[in-house]
Amino acid sequence: MDASSGRPAAAQSDGATDALRDREDALEFVRFCRRRRRVPWPEMYDEMCAVAARRLYRDWGFAELAEHGVAFTLFDMPGLAALVTQVCREERERAQERERAQARDHGPEIELTRDRLVSQAPAG
Repeated sequence: MDASSGRPAAAQSDGATDALRDREDALEFVRFCRRRRRVPWPEMYDEMCAVAARRLYRDWGFAELAEHGVAFTLFDMPGLAALVTQVCREERERAQERERAQARDHGPEIELTRDRLVSQAPAG
């Protein structure tokens, strides 16, 4: 029994597990929408609404998405924007890691600079 809530500890951990699963479902929904259209936030909201209206993701509409932490109300907008921001950040990090790996694979003739690869001509 947890002293702070009065609920059994197992029930709390199940709630935490459900919350994590819902968060991952919400992130996967945003990733799905990003694969369909790579657009910035205001347009991404429109894309996500279109996907929900057409039940294109796992046959989930607005109600099912809301059950998994994706709601489209004005009140929920900051949370939805945060999910999109997280997915975009993950995409950038993966792209930067691919660039670093490519730079390592091509040896000293390629240098990774801030956000892109730059080919270096041999000296002399």
